[in-house]
Amino acid sequence: MLEIQDLHKSFGEKQAACGISFSLRTGERLALLGPNGAGKTTTIRCVSGRTRPDSGSIRLSGLPIDEPGVRDVLGLVPQEIAVYGDLTTRENLQAFGRFHGLRRRELARQVDWALQWTGLESRANDFVGGFSGGMKRRVNLACGVLHQPKIILLDEPTVGVDPQSRQRIFAMLDELNAGGTSILLTTHHLDEAQSQSDRIVIVDQGRVVADGSFEQLVSQTIGTGRVVKLRVDKPGEVDTPGENGGPPRIAAPRMATLTTKIGDVGRELPAVLQAADRQGYRIHDVEVQSPTLHHVFLHLTGQDLRD
Repeated sequence: MLEIQDLHKSFGEKQAACGISFSLRTGERLALLGPNGAGKTTTIRCVSGRTRPDSGSIRLSGLPIDEPGVRDVLGLVPQEIAVYGDLTTRENLQAFGRFHGLRRRELARQVDWALQWTGLESRANDFVGGFSGGMKRRVNLACGVLHQPKIILLDEPTVGVDPQSRQRIFAMLDELNAGGTSILLTTHHLDEAQSQSDRIVIVDQGRVVADGSFEQLVSQTIGTGRVVKLRVDKPGEVDTPGENGGPPRIAAPRMATLTTKIGDVGRELPAVLQAADRQGYRIHDVEVQSPTLHHVFLHLTGQDLRD
């Protein structure tokens, strides 16, 4: 559906995209991830036409994206909430439907569908300015897909919403995806990317550094073993001789975290616990961590803060 090849874009001295290449398949849910300034939003803006790349190619269904009518299959849902607070829900949907070229019966049909899809039928005649953040996000999403696009570009669609609203938004996207819509999602919520995507592309400093399913990325980076963390202390030992010939001073137990990596939890964990016990540790807590996208992301992009 979408193919990006060797995309370059600079803003003054800053290179935002330095040869980004990846594709989005029909019906696929793709998460585009990266630290702040990695090139995610620049890529979305180039695809949507809000920014013109310096070089490279973008094709939709095999056609150059700048040809007339090609972008009509795209739906854009920006990070900023782009709805009119002084209009009602229905009026916002009608306005954006007209922006997308819908008229008369088709417009009325799609507005009714969007009200049902978002669960906002009872708020159809209420001003959007008084809505909660999650409700505004749902209206924002509906305004971007009224024309039934084949591809949806979602830039941080759940910023600032509560867990219930996040769940509702992704249930709405599930429905679209089940109908064959391809989805390109950028997010800083790595749990969302892990659970809501078929494939993950990670960019850093304007370049693609990883591309594959979650399982493939784990295998290629940190490996598939489980991390075992034991919160322990060791009984106090003789520290130093007591003063003035008194009894030796006993050191207080010190809490510590022991970490190791295992492959087979059922077979190897008991041996780890037994080894800690033999060495005199008292175990207070055991945590077994499966690999997550968080671990993969930090492995690939580092732990330094990005401003």
